Amino acid sequence: MKLFEELKWRGLIKDVAGEDIERILNDEKITFYWGTDPTADSLHIGHYSSLITAKRLAMAGHHPILLVGGATGLIGDPRPTAEREIISVEEVQKNLEGIKSQIEKIFDGKAEVVNNYDWIKGMDFITFLRDVGKYININYMLNKDIISRRLETGITFAEFSYTLIQGYDFLHLFETKNCILQAEGSDQWGNITTGLELIKKKTGKEAYAFTMPLVLDANGNKFGKSEGNALWLDKNKTSSYQLYQYLINSDDKMVESYLKIFTFLTKEEIIEIMDKHNKEPHLRLAQKTLAHEIIKDLHGEEEYQSAKKISESLFSGNIKDLTVEQIEDGLSNVPNFKLQENLNIIDLLVQNKITSSKREAREFISNSAISINGEKVTDENLAITKENTIGNKYIVIRKGKKNYFLGYF
Repeated sequence: MKLFEELKWRGLIKDVAGEDIERILNDEKITFYWGTDPTADSLHIGHYSSLITAKRLAMAGHHPILLVGGATGLIGDPRPTAEREIISVEEVQKNLEGIKSQIEKIFDGKAEVVNNYDWIKGMDFITFLRDVGKYININYMLNKDIISRRLETGITFAEFSYTLIQGYDFLHLFETKNCILQAEGSDQWGNITTGLELIKKKTGKEAYAFTMPLVLDANGNKFGKSEGNALWLDKNKTSSYQLYQYLINSDDKMVESYLKIFTFLTKEEIIEIMDKHNKEPHLRLAQKTLAHEIIKDLHGEEEYQSAKKISESLFSGNIKDLTVEQIEDGLSNVPNFKLQENLNIIDLLVQNKITSSKREAREFISNSAISINGEKVTDENLAITKENTIGNKYIVIRKGKKNYFLGYF
């Protein structure tokens, strides 16, 4: 497949601007840009779905400019329901540095990363109105979907003007770096077309753009979001194990599209994986492949192997092979409590609400349903000491097959 055909096969083309965009992507080597605002100090998996498309274009020989919006981040892209909180200059700068380092890592240091504050900061308000605002009709802006949806509840002039700033970014890169194409998530189509309009009116030339559909889960929610909490690309915010768990539990109805969007596996490889997966879906081959490819690309093979080991150890109850760091990672969300030296196992179970009574504690032990650090507890008189710990710090208690508790000295 040629590049454009492959992008369509992967479900990565939604909106398109430019009649011969297919030809330029397939047969020419162009400069394009993708951008994001530094609203946090890390990108999340939603950003990654479009960023990895930019990486595909780069691998096909096109030159990527990756824009981190130090200027637009100070304003905030209008949201559908309410105005964004203003972020301080210091926080925007801190976020920008974090995102820049992530982008450079994903692109192996081969991408050109720019900050739109560098060319916006020297432009005074009158110049901006003359050189940008003069060329964009107010009715054109009011017809933008995100702006029209906010008219009833109210939109500030700052948010209203956001599309002009992003449009100017495209014009600036077009004129200074011969950047002729913008690629973004579909929620940016209104801002992209402002840039296309500005380029056409100011230079008389045509530019190109395409958007990618927003990636959703089986329930129609944005991919990588859960109750407002993103899956961050920073492993210190979302560990490789947490990412592994999310991906390994991807819905069967969605996993093929995720393999197309998030991995560099070929069409033939994905077809073969899905054929095997559909024959034995309980083995979750597709989900395991998805987790491997994403974590390997973001954090490296070693991180993937560690995440896999944590998952398999917790499933099997074979805890002793885990390091202190892996225990902290894999059991970060389970009930935890401080241990008392020489506390009897029965009292430990009751005091920390692992069992409801001493009688129930004894029943669980007699049924071999309580284990410590992977070993079944058989002695009701067992006293917990530091000698029982992993790394002189933790004991991992398992009740039944799925319930974990973490004690620490």
